[in-house]
Amino acid sequence: MTNEKMEQGLAAALKKTAPDDVNGVLSRCEERKGTVIPMTTKKTANRKWATLVAACLAVILLCGGGVFYQQAHAVASVVSLDVNPSIELKVSRNEKVLVCTPLNEDAKAILADMSNGADLKGAKLDVAVNAIVGSLVRNGYLDSISSAIMISVEDKDTARAEKLQRELTSAVDGVLQTSEAKAAVLTQTLTQDAAREQQARENNISTGKAALVNRVLTINPSLKFDALAKLSVEELKDLAEAGAPAMPIGKDAAAYAAEQYAGSTALDSVTAEVDSELDESPAHYEVELHTAWGEFEYLVDAYTGKVLSGQKDLLATAPAGDETAKPTVPSGGADIGHAKAKSIALNHAGVSENEAYDMDIELDDEDGTLVYEVEFKSGNMEYSYEINAASGAILKHEAEIDD
Repeated sequence: MTNEKMEQGLAAALKKTAPDDVNGVLSRCEERKGTVIPMTTKKTANRKWATLVAACLAVILLCGGGVFYQQAHAVASVVSLDVNPSIELKVSRNEKVLVCTPLNEDAKAILADMSNGADLKGAKLDVAVNAIVGSLVRNGYLDSISSAIMISVEDKDTARAEKLQRELTSAVDGVLQTSEAKAAVLTQTLTQDAAREQQARENNISTGKAALVNRVLTINPSLKFDALAKLSVEELKDLAEAGAPAMPIGKDAAAYAAEQYAGSTALDSVTAEVDSELDESPAHYEVELHTAWGEFEYLVDAYTGKVLSGQKDLLATAPAGDETAKPTVPSGGADIGHAKAKSIALNHAGVSENEAYDMDIELDDEDGTLVYEVEFKSGNMEYSYEINAASGAILKHEAEIDD
């Protein structure tokens, strides 16, 4: 069969299966003109499916966005920085500061130019820590070679806590080196502990410092938590290294002992700088008194308050006619009162009012400084305190077995 005959055959077959009946088709369409072909069912179904899909997507987006928001604003880690100022930072998973809280008066002074910590909200953690450490350096907390700053990281995720600890240690080291500060950097990671958190809240300290206090108490359980909480990180570190043999008198009391020995307690112009050396033998405080005519160093026994060395009569070294060497008696208007003095002494000793007896409180003038002398007994112990009547600072305290 030739190609021509094959094409003719195919054409004939197509005519039989699909006849050329255009007019017939048009006439049949004409008959149905105006008739609506029902397609609403399919359109409605499609629209319903489209609406359902859109709703599901919206729910997914809302839920997903909510989860993301919660994760970004949930507290993942708690970082505390302690010297004597104690500052707590609550941090999200992406290392953004959610809350910055000063835990004592010294910390409020450190954060004063940062709106009491509010300016650090939303900042990256390392930036916030750099700002805080910089303020600590400027305020003289990290100048001494014996001073120390403690970084504590509390997190359920141990790996994340250790990572933050390494990063923050490096950041703080960098600030200290740049500013030529001499302080040591102590670090620790913590897991959540409800009892420790309660101790921290009750004593206005960080959970990191509470952990350090508890470490000292494991060495000497006879010491009191609230008394130890008043010590600086530097003192607690040295005390632990020395085996915590007894409760040290504290920096304020050491400064007062030195000034009293020097006869300069009534001089407003004299300031004191104190370093603790509790891990040395004998354990002592180094007190440097700054006057208008020179600097004078004293060593004070850390447990008895006895002055071990230093200039006895500081006023004798003052140049003749120096107005700054004239004693000034503070105004009697500033007085904390007997009740407050008693409360301060009892709280420091860790003794309740019901447990105390033979209480004796007297207001005395010690070289131009008004001082409350508080004495009482509890159990087989006898306590004595000297408390600044204007500020409430404990200048001296002793505790001994009552014979």
